Amino acid sequence: MDIYVFLIIILIGLACFDLIVGVSNDAVNFLNSSIGSKVAPRHIIMIVASLGMLAGVTFSSGMMEVARKGIFHPGLFLMPELMTIFLAVMLTDILLLDLFNTFGLPTSTTVSIVFELLGAAVAVSIIKIYTSGDDFTTLVNYINTGKALAIILGILMSVVIAFFFGAIIQFIIRFVFTFEYREKLKIYGGIWGGITLSTITYFILIKGSKGASFLTPEVVVWIKSHTWTILSGSFVIFTFIFQVLSVYTRINILKPIVLVGTFALAMAFAANDLVNFIGVPLAGLNAYKVALLSGDHLNATMEALQQPIQSNTILLLIAGGIMVVTLWFSGKARTVTKTEVNLGRQDEGIERFESSALSRVVVRMFYAPFDTARNIIPASFRRLVVNRFDQTGFEPYTAYDGSTPSFDLLRASVNLMVASAVVSFATSLKLPLSTTYVTFMVAMGTSLSDQAWGRESAVYRVTGVLTVIGGWFLTAISAFTVAMIFALIIYYLKVPAVIGLIVLLLYVIRRSYKTHFRREKQDKTIEAFSLENVKESEDAINKSFEQTGIFLKETSNLLRICFEAALTSDRIRLKETNVGITKISSWSDVIISNMFNTLYLVYEKDLDKSQKYSTIIRSLKEISESCQDIVNRAYEHVDNFHNEFLDVQKDEIRQIKTSITRLLENISIMMLKRKKVDYDYISNQCNKLERQIIEFDRNQIRRIQNSESTTRLSILFYGFLENSLKISRETRSLLEILRESFSRE
Repeated sequence: MDIYVFLIIILIGLACFDLIVGVSNDAVNFLNSSIGSKVAPRHIIMIVASLGMLAGVTFSSGMMEVARKGIFHPGLFLMPELMTIFLAVMLTDILLLDLFNTFGLPTSTTVSIVFELLGAAVAVSIIKIYTSGDDFTTLVNYINTGKALAIILGILMSVVIAFFFGAIIQFIIRFVFTFEYREKLKIYGGIWGGITLSTITYFILIKGSKGASFLTPEVVVWIKSHTWTILSGSFVIFTFIFQVLSVYTRINILKPIVLVGTFALAMAFAANDLVNFIGVPLAGLNAYKVALLSGDHLNATMEALQQPIQSNTILLLIAGGIMVVTLWFSGKARTVTKTEVNLGRQDEGIERFESSALSRVVVRMFYAPFDTARNIIPASFRRLVVNRFDQTGFEPYTAYDGSTPSFDLLRASVNLMVASAVVSFATSLKLPLSTTYVTFMVAMGTSLSDQAWGRESAVYRVTGVLTVIGGWFLTAISAFTVAMIFALIIYYLKVPAVIGLIVLLLYVIRRSYKTHFRREKQDKTIEAFSLENVKESEDAINKSFEQTGIFLKETSNLLRICFEAALTSDRIRLKETNVGITKISSWSDVIISNMFNTLYLVYEKDLDKSQKYSTIIRSLKEISESCQDIVNRAYEHVDNFHNEFLDVQKDEIRQIKTSITRLLENISIMMLKRKKVDYDYISNQCNKLERQIIEFDRNQIRRIQNSESTTRLSILFYGFLENSLKISRETRSLLEILRESFSRE
């Protein structure tokens, strides 16, 4: 039995890892609304969420039974077989959740654990059926198919219901309060506060009482039998309190609503999802204890796991402590949260996801019925709706740090209220669901109703939503398949397989950490370009020049590497530059977006200056596209094993490389250091480059006439010349703006 003590220790260690990756994924459930609306400083939000999680773990005792008997019938398995299932599940769970966290995609820990248990149990069941010679139709005897189907259907239904009610309720609330809701809170604020807080209070009780480790059965029964009394009493009390606060104080009542809602969802997460992280290891520990008490350790069946087992509150609190520490220090938790906030933000800007054919089809499908409805709905009602949703002249409120939140507190309160209501209702009907799916789809529904998905951003946001939803299906399929494979490997190879899989897991986590670090570094660079807190026109202009200088320096470095790799046909380096050009393009988009903000600040003070700076937008776009074309052409040529450049062509390209990179570097230095422009020197560089291009163009014509250069080689050579010429001309245009700016100083 000593080997199983070792396996139990491994399960406990995996539970700690699973808590870390699980919280990193699920933190978005309860942090999205508070962080997106910037209801309070981040440390206040984190304290509230931490208290909610610590309270929630004491409510999670009843959920632990899912890991023991929710998916399969433990009485039909022996202890070693259950250990195989549990080890396969934990290894798979950590692997998948860490992968999703790395790319900032929120997924469901509930779905992952359910399908992992299902996959591993099916694998071990098939082995048992095969070795015993039974018919494979007996597989249904091993699997709790009714419970598994109920969980799957409940999750799918919750996705549609959450999105629908999120969109409808947000539309109604925004119609009542409009975007200028501050004055209207004095009239309707008490009622809205009463509805929201009473719903959240009921949510806390109905979600928590069932599995609380400290509540007696009598108290639980009383809570459930007095549902309407609790709801109506809470509504009256909270309505009175919030109406008084709205009328007689300057307190924004939406702030306590959002913070209480954050506490409630954090509590629900810990109560509902803790089983996903430690339920399986605790089930393994219980199986080991049952085996010790039996006469035949290795052949004892596990019928005892069918019985309810009260979890140790101390163990639950330790798990809660690990979750809290992870919440505060996990960089991946911030990445996942950022994805959902970005998809739901009110303003336009740089989108994380690109347009896709499917998203364009979906958007067109939605616009068609809206156009039809516009012809049916009376014009007077349409005007009324337009007026209530009008954002012309609307000034978004400023958060505690002077920045503009991604969305306002009104939408944040709707997110929390609807998510709480949907989860509470499903729980009261004993329908399992995923809190991740509910909170995400509610957030997407409310952002749609709030017109956050306009024509400028709809296809990109839909792509993001489809990517996340696609990841959910991928979670289920991957969880089932990988857990099944891991279970088969562990069953036949025993302890060496466990050690080997742990080594593989550590290697994958290390690689994912490096990938996440690289992505986070790039995101921080883009965030550093933000003009979010810049309010003065001169500061915005100076910041824009600095950003442009960084952009030109990186472009120069990338072109140098690309030219050198093209001359030596270095496919690996060209592949790296092909990836790096994406970063250059994204920087260009961010700077261009910032330029529009700069023009907004400058416009009223100096229209002529605004028109001058607007030319920078065109120049940056042209430079970015020309650089991208050079990189793409070079990589495609080398990747397809086409002929290398002739020696004379290599010499000419080296001269072009030297001229174009020096030109970009010199302009970059002037912009970054705000040095006085040596216009004649830079102009001479541009003229020299143009003369070189004209000369090399003539040389290439002679080579073509003499059949010295192949067609594809000529196309690539001319692509280098043409794009270098464009970059030179647009750089000269930037120089004119820079020269004028310094002359005014």
